[in-house]
Order: sequence, then structure tokens, then C-alpha cells
Amino acid sequence: MSKRLVDKKHLMWVRTLPCFISRAGFLSCSGSVQAHHLLKGYDTPRGVNGRGMSLKNGDDQVIPLCQMHHHLLHTRYGSEKAFFKKYGIKEDAGKKYAKQLYEEKDCYVEDTSDLPF
Repeated sequence: MSKRLVDKKHLMWVRTLPCFISRAGFLSCSGSVQAHHLLKGYDTPRGVNGRGMSLKNGDDQVIPLCQMHHHLLHTRYGSEKAFFKKYGIKEDAGKKYAKQLYEEKDCYVEDTSDLPF
């Protein structure tokens, strides 16, 4: 099994983006934006797709969710499939968006002097 991808810089950038649910046209977001690791990720060249044995997906498989939506996904819905269905979002939209975000890595701010790592 391949090692899980760790990319703190990417996580910090994702947390600056608007909540994925607000991008879909919903205005009821609250709290700071968090990087949600997909529960069922997309296929990667490393072959890692999904979690197991208490492991989360790599940092390349995250989407931005406000605190409220992130909490709802984990506590009320338990899966992205049920969560996205509630908002009328296609089941694979999170996977596509996470992949798109990770491929846009050149959008990062290059001055890392004030980063905490």
C-alpha cells in the first residue's frame, strides 16, 4: 500500500476557498472553512482510493466545507453520497472538485515565510 499524501500547503490553500456547498448556490454557511478529506476518494496514480483501518485519504483529496456543513456531513449524513443528495449535488462532484483543486497547485501563494511549518 502506498503512503498517504501529506501536503499542508494545499490544505491551507483549500481553507481559503469558499464552502463547496455555497459554490453550489446555497447561502446558509457558517463557521470557518475546513478541508474535508473525502470519505471515498478518486483514483490516483498512487492507487490510493478510499480509507481503511482508521486512515483518511491523502491531502490531495479534500474539498472546502464550512464548519456547519462539515459537521452535518459527518454527524447527520455519514457519507458524501447522502450529503450531496440532500443538496441536489451529483454524487461524484466532490471527487471531481478535489481533483481539480489539486491540479491547480500553481494557484498557491509562493511566499511561505509566514507559514507555520
